[in-house]
Amino acid sequence: MELIIQNDGLYQLVVVTKQMMEHISLLAKVDCFDLCEILKINLTNYSDSLNLHMMNDGTGIFIGCMCR
Repeated sequence: MELIIQNDGLYQLVVVTKQMMEHISLLAKVDCFDLCEILKINLTNYSDSLNLHMMNDGTGIFIGCMCR
């Protein structure tokens, strides 16, 4: 699974790592789309004025996930 991040007008695929999942406990089996939503909630802050999910670490704008 990879995250789609936009930074300075360029889209990047960022591989989901164990460090990203470190503070997340999954209590049931989830599919890729549910995991994407969980990661969005944990890794971003929503900006009301911009209507965007900004990455907490400042790497860009969260667009979505690519499930393979």
